[in-house]
Amino acid sequence: MEFHPFIEKSSTQEIKRFQEDKLQKLLAYLEENSPFYTKLFRENNINIAEIQTLEDLQKIPTTTKNDLQQYNHDFFCITPDKIVDYSTTSGTLGDPVTFGLSDNDLERLAYNEAISFACAGIQKGDVVQMITTIDKRFMAGLAYFLGLRKMGASVVRMGPGIPELQWDSIFRYKPKYLITVPSFLLKMIDYAEKHGLDYKNSSVYGAVCIGESIKNQDFTDNILSQKIKEKWNIKLFSTYASTEMSTAFTECEFQIGGHHHPELIITEILDDEGNVVKEGESGELTITTLGVEAIPLLRFKTGDIVKAHYEPCQCGRNTMRLGPVIGRKQQMIKYKGTTLYPPAMNDILNDFNNILCYQIVIQANEIGLDEIIIKLSIEAENENFVNEVRDHFRAKLRVSPKIEVIDFDILSKTVFNPNSRKPITFIDLR
Repeated sequence: MEFHPFIEKSSTQEIKRFQEDKLQKLLAYLEENSPFYTKLFRENNINIAEIQTLEDLQKIPTTTKNDLQQYNHDFFCITPDKIVDYSTTSGTLGDPVTFGLSDNDLERLAYNEAISFACAGIQKGDVVQMITTIDKRFMAGLAYFLGLRKMGASVVRMGPGIPELQWDSIFRYKPKYLITVPSFLLKMIDYAEKHGLDYKNSSVYGAVCIGESIKNQDFTDNILSQKIKEKWNIKLFSTYASTEMSTAFTECEFQIGGHHHPELIITEILDDEGNVVKEGESGELTITTLGVEAIPLLRFKTGDIVKAHYEPCQCGRNTMRLGPVIGRKQQMIKYKGTTLYPPAMNDILNDFNNILCYQIVIQANEIGLDEIIIKLSIEAENENFVNEVRDHFRAKLRVSPKIEVIDFDILSKTVFNPNSRKPITFIDLR
């Protein structure tokens, strides 16, 4: 099995032609099997025979999360008896959406993760500890397991949380890689230091980081990864994926963005008017899935604002790469004339060692303007510290949010909600 697919080393022209061929097959499949897209083609007088090139995609309207929520059932292209797994989106923005996967979809998912993990250097025979949930209708955990199995790695399915058990497992099974939310690595380091564990000499070489950004836009380490690496010298690899895409963008050893897998997905980056942005500009990632049987998506707007990078990578792949997600379109905040996204605020809060946990709450005030409230739990009550945090916000983002100090026992219950896959550090009440 080839985990460095030939198409990814082909020329950009060959990749484009390859994708156009796949696109025509997808359009024919949708016209025949998808109630949602059949109706969309009919209502917009779209003759799929006229969609020949990637540029022709512009003739087709985009699909939104709202469409998926409203017409979830109409997106299914197969009958219920062909579905072998039900997953749901995490529902960060509204109701979760149900995704069914066929046998072939699970095979595609395994292939996607295998070539993604191969990007990050994982090989056959490596031991990999999964610090992520594999249940609760969570697609990613299952995808990681299937991908690692496909490439011949050994998996330790630990699940999230409980540093003590994670370390027990690391010393027992000697994993080379961890798959985890990066902020949890700080908890593991903290536990190891408090309990005198020799973590710096463990078997761990690297971690594939999910759910949180570890890089700045210029690919330097952000505050979170700097804090991890200061204590524990391991490699950190970014990966970006979503249930809707069933595809991941993972960094290779050169760590200059997550590589695109052209055999699995067509990407467009669009501005607010729906036009493709100029090279070097950021916009909303819009995707068309290839080879998905149950719920294929055509020109689906992910809601994630990203920037693409096209210069060749030293690893030999000629595929486009995605930089870290700048923010989610719906989470954009207009605050006193400044446009902000939550990740920029996370970076500032992660900079402080004595913040135990935090939550950013956005609400509209009585005159309809966005208001930011930062809830913090800190090690010791300290008026100066709150001012220091506020000054940091002013210096870095030119905004001065309202700051509330809350007891750790109270705040941690809402941040680390057992029903959520990631820490809930952002709440939008607008």
